[in-house]
Amino acid sequence: MKNLCDFIARWMGAIVLLTALLSLAFPGVLGGVDMWVVSPLLGLIMFGMGLTLKPSDFRVLLSHPKHVFIGTLLQFIVMPLLAWLLTKVFALPEDLALGVILVGCCPGGTASNVITYLAKGDLALSVGITATSTLLAPLVTPALVWLMAGTFVNVDTMGMLLSIVYVVILPILAGFLVQHFFPQFTKEAATYLPAFSSLVIAGVVALIVSHTADKLLTCGVLVVTCVMLHNVMGFVVGYGAGLLLHLESKQRVAVSIEVGMQNSGLASTLAVTHFAAYPMAAIPGAVFSVWHNIGGAIAARVFASRLSDKEQPEA
Repeated sequence: MKNLCDFIARWMGAIVLLTALLSLAFPGVLGGVDMWVVSPLLGLIMFGMGLTLKPSDFRVLLSHPKHVFIGTLLQFIVMPLLAWLLTKVFALPEDLALGVILVGCCPGGTASNVITYLAKGDLALSVGITATSTLLAPLVTPALVWLMAGTFVNVDTMGMLLSIVYVVILPILAGFLVQHFFPQFTKEAATYLPAFSSLVIAGVVALIVSHTADKLLTCGVLVVTCVMLHNVMGFVVGYGAGLLLHLESKQRVAVSIEVGMQNSGLASTLAVTHFAAYPMAAIPGAVFSVWHNIGGAIAARVFASRLSDKEQPEA
């Protein structure tokens, strides 16, 4: 079982991509499943994230508050602005523009911590930025979406705030408490968490693709292009900002990956829950879920090859 879980976690990107392609080819398989299940599925992923958090993970907030602040600030400035810029450059229709903006305004995703480790970056800083941006998301994400997309869609900021609390903050808190009071259970479950999260993410992507397959076939190239540019530009701008701010190499890598990788599952959940009148708004989040694992793996290989052996973090 452990070998199977390791295989699933290692090939997560390929599994999600294959699932998306199968759902695109056979949309009827999951077409009858209601989209409301996306929210509890994301909650399960966030619960798993909470199980992995320990009080020691937050020490970086005290030891390097400046670096966490920089990474979080860049997260919520660079990606929303890049998203807005891409919607203008490609003249995206309202549905897709909203979806791209939702991705840009979400906090960092948990996959960024894995990619940072593989890239030999500052893992503690990565975890600190992910945790901080996630805790700020209930307030910041709705405000940014309203600012970026409020001119062409009705944005229910209070509803979005409550959704993020219900499907992100509360499950993470529950997982954190379970980890604290039942450490033995958490230790045993940790072996299966990466594979479990990978399969749940694949399920979310499959569900969204199944429900939007006909629309995705008509705009697929445009969406994939925007998503890839959004992700890659996030990596580049994040790393460049680290250079300008004179961060150390490992810290630049962590900031770059944190800026470039988003909680795209949350973007899709918000699209499904609050923007049902714009069915294609969930597509960019689903595509990002597929691509950022591929783009992140490539970035990790590039960054790791540039860092010297003495800069490698301890396992």
